[in-house]
Amino acid sequence: MKTTRQGKIQFLQPDWADGKFVQAGFTTRNGGVSRPPYNSLNFGPESGDSPHNIEANRTALARAFGLPPRLLLTVRQVHGTDILILDETNPDLDHFQTVECDAIVTNQTGIMVGILVADCYPVILFDPRNKIAGVVHAGWRGAASGLIGETVKAMCNHFQSRPEDLFAAIGPGIGAHKYVVDRPVRDAFRSGSGNWEQITEEIELGQWKLDLQRSCQLQLAAAGLTAAHVTQVDECTCCHRELFFSYRRDQGQTGRQLGFITLPGKTANA
Repeated sequence: MKTTRQGKIQFLQPDWADGKFVQAGFTTRNGGVSRPPYNSLNFGPESGDSPHNIEANRTALARAFGLPPRLLLTVRQVHGTDILILDETNPDLDHFQTVECDAIVTNQTGIMVGILVADCYPVILFDPRNKIAGVVHAGWRGAASGLIGETVKAMCNHFQSRPEDLFAAIGPGIGAHKYVVDRPVRDAFRSGSGNWEQITEEIELGQWKLDLQRSCQLQLAAAGLTAAHVTQVDECTCCHRELFFSYRRDQGQTGRQLGFITLPGKTANA
């Protein structure tokens, strides 16, 4: 995955997102207008930053990719399991910011869909055969509930995607060396998506290092994606203050990055 720039926006771009059929990536914290501790490209409306700064940052991202700001679709993420399916044109996507869900799937061209993160993992999905895009917010609750696999199923059920055709990118998140969890998290994984023994290391009684990135990889494989179609960002959000916001590192006083994807083209949305 390479670091690139579109206008003032610095982002990490999957190798399969060449811009011809799809544009996708993961923003860094650089290139926006927000002031410390949210400096500078913060997209989090509930982070404590000024709403004017959030709007300016959203506008900068959308316009960098040739879109009006109203066609940048994000939702109110609640660490749940609901998936928003957008399968028809909509002239203004701003109202979706109040919709509570943690994944989005769409066949609409000419819009951008995104997921907000600051330690959780953003996962982007793309079906080049049917031109379908998806984004997933994979914190520990989403990972434990198998939200990635459910989003792949939604793409297959609603848009006839085939798992073997899909491409995926796992964005920046907190590394296992910085992410220690307790028994409630263990119990959620054991009763949910499983793979607990493969994604954890016990460091003391009742305390485990949790590898959410590995969980994402295993869930994509279980959903039927081929390893050659999956790329990832290796940098840890907690360790790279110059690039990423981190909720744990900054004790909640921080911004949000965005994992985004857009299917180029014109529709009635525009």
